[in-house]
Amino acid sequence: MTSRVFLVSPAMSVSLRQARFDDGGPIDDGGARRARAAAGSLPPAARALTSPSVRCRETAAALGLNGPAAPELAGLDVGRWRGRTLDEVGAAEPGAVARWLGDPDAAPHGGESVRDLCGRIARWLTAAAGPDGRTLAVVEPEVVRAAVVHALDMPVTAFWRLDVPPLTVTALSGRAGRWNLRLGHPPDAD
Repeated sequence: MTSRVFLVSPAMSVSLRQARFDDGGPIDDGGARRARAAAGSLPPAARALTSPSVRCRETAAALGLNGPAAPELAGLDVGRWRGRTLDEVGAAEPGAVARWLGDPDAAPHGGESVRDLCGRIARWLTAAAGPDGRTLAVVEPEVVRAAVVHALDMPVTAFWRLDVPPLTVTALSGRAGRWNLRLGHPPDAD
């Protein structure tokens, strides 16, 4: 049986617009409007899940999805950088940011490395490839990146080269550990 996993990135928020590490802020009014307009256009799924962040839960609610927050789908833990913008951290700790962006094993913020995130999401994706059909999850952009890295057996160093626009769907389908990929289409696109 073919498994299908649909990953929806969160709607626009002030944090996303400012390139701010998740600060627990909500989606903005425009993002909420776009998500409500797309409600009902997502493919049916046997189960719906969300990353535990506020913006993912609010996006799921605006899309009309009712599913639990799954801790294993949390975004990248950036430790002490949480709530700060990339520019702020880059000005205060340029060497640390350079290491973090260049080395997937680096975690100078005291949180999780990109390699660890990719491993966590690979394990989740393997478990999600069960016989019960479709999974739809509203997840942070870095979770989508990690899933794509795993699905295409890419080197983890490719992680930062993948852009995930707000409120887009990345579809994975496959069986026996082999995935096909459809990248970042709007929720209302077929």
